[in-house]
Amino acid sequence: MKKVRLGIIGIGAQGGTYAGFISEGKVKNMEIGAICDIDPEKKALCAEKYPNVPFYENYIDMLESGNVDAVVTTVPHYLHAEMGIEALKRDIHALLEKPAGVYTKQVKEINEFAASKPNLTFAIFFNQRTNKLYQKVKEIVDNGEIGNIRRTNWMITNWWRPQAYYNQSAWRATWGGEGGGVLVNQAPHQIDLLQWICGMPKKVSSNVKYGYQRDIAVEDDVTAVLDYGNGATGVFITCTHDIIGTDRFEITGDKGKIVVDDSKKVTIKRLKQSENEMNANMDWADAMKLFMGGGLGDIYDEEVLEFESVWGEQHCGVLENFAANILDGTPLIAPGSDGINGVALANAIHLSSWLGKEVELPVDEEVYLAELNKKVEAEKSGK
Repeated sequence: MKKVRLGIIGIGAQGGTYAGFISEGKVKNMEIGAICDIDPEKKALCAEKYPNVPFYENYIDMLESGNVDAVVTTVPHYLHAEMGIEALKRDIHALLEKPAGVYTKQVKEINEFAASKPNLTFAIFFNQRTNKLYQKVKEIVDNGEIGNIRRTNWMITNWWRPQAYYNQSAWRATWGGEGGGVLVNQAPHQIDLLQWICGMPKKVSSNVKYGYQRDIAVEDDVTAVLDYGNGATGVFITCTHDIIGTDRFEITGDKGKIVVDDSKKVTIKRLKQSENEMNANMDWADAMKLFMGGGLGDIYDEEVLEFESVWGEQHCGVLENFAANILDGTPLIAPGSDGINGVALANAIHLSSWLGKEVELPVDEEVYLAELNKKVEAEKSGK
């Protein structure tokens, strides 16, 4: 195999974007093998745009056609795991769009099935893991350059979406169609990066507002407090109603601090002595000099890094990495099995809000599913 023939399931906004990248030659070692969509209008569109690419209205037919080596699932969230399993059953490699699923029980099913097929590539579309900025932040944390993490804070409120966005389709921002709001649609990349870089919390307490500033059933405003179980804490804030929103990620350790602004600039402050050492050895007079004299710059070295991002580059990076793993075993940047972590954290934030109390991770998946189903049924009945 010289090129991976990718089957695109769902040729909407994301599927169409990936098809464009591949057809334009931006993804080496990959070509479009087939396209599938249930919308008749998409068939006509693809016949014009991709005349030599087979089109299917049923994804099972596509999987059994012999035209594809791998698929990407650009479909509603509830279908990601199900379609991934059907692909793997037929020895076809699977790349799931984020999130891996709506709830951990369904994600566990595909993780366990994929583990029984170790010869196949199973990945998830966490394109921010190919972002050189966040790769650098992870490297700094992993290398121990800021010491043991004491606090994480991520305010990511620049997901502004007007009511017109939600009015585009009946499935948008519904419990039955998407399984949630900002946590499962806009913020999964940040939720993944947070746990990828800093680790999973042990407990979560949240304040979540549903239909707060938009006429929707699901969450559009989230504040979550994270407890990492070792004394470290975190705060994660996101929403879709702040038109001049903020993207600021801070990681504080006992040896320094990282601040990421707008996913473009990273400021690293490395202490010359750890906070523990200064606390143990500095007398009060010297401490007073530090704060009254403004000499804090003497206790750390500062490095500022600026990153430029080309739109689409990170998506192409995931597709290339996926193809490379299939062709020559290049390690995956985002193994499919990692997808459960972000889903688990989003589930915990939801469940804490629904139950009105702090919850432990992993959450009881049966309790979560029962509560989610209540939301879906209430939505159906118009309550």
